[in-house]
Amino acid sequence: MGGPPGIRQRTLKVRYLAMPKKLSHYGSDGRARMVNTSAKAITNRTASASAFVAMKPSVLRALPNNPKGDPLEVARLAGIMAAKKTSELIPMCHPVALSHIAVDITVCENGVGIASHASTRAETGVEMEALVAASVAALTVYDMCKALDKGIEIRDVFLTSKTGGKSGDYRRAAKKN
Repeated sequence: MGGPPGIRQRTLKVRYLAMPKKLSHYGSDGRARMVNTSAKAITNRTASASAFVAMKPSVLRALPNNPKGDPLEVARLAGIMAAKKTSELIPMCHPVALSHIAVDITVCENGVGIASHASTRAETGVEMEALVAASVAALTVYDMCKALDKGIEIRDVFLTSKTGGKSGDYRRAAKKN
């Protein structure tokens, strides 16, 4: 009952496995949980992320003439707005008061590069805010340009750097060709 007609449904019994201690979003019983940050020190935290939207030259040439408006400016604003809503999108992510969020978009010969930078002074980092900003900006570029080409690809979404916190600083190594 409750499913599409003709589809037999069955109930699955879920067994939670014990997770390694390093994965802090899992309890000892293997169930997902929100990390308790109340004992963590409030420190300066930053994070940067990037994404790339690959598109045909014809779509790149059409960017300034988009009837919906400037896709790159709309995407920049969408990324900023999304960063502020990260904890509403990612279930175990803490709400973070961002001190700053910036999204920079660059037109390249084969697409659009997106870089986001987030900062705060808090007991938890802003990696997810930076990643959400870059991802939503990339999705917005797709949305604004999909009428010209459904084959636009969102690629290479990743954290480029982070500072602060117990785990220390991180900088993504340059990709070797």
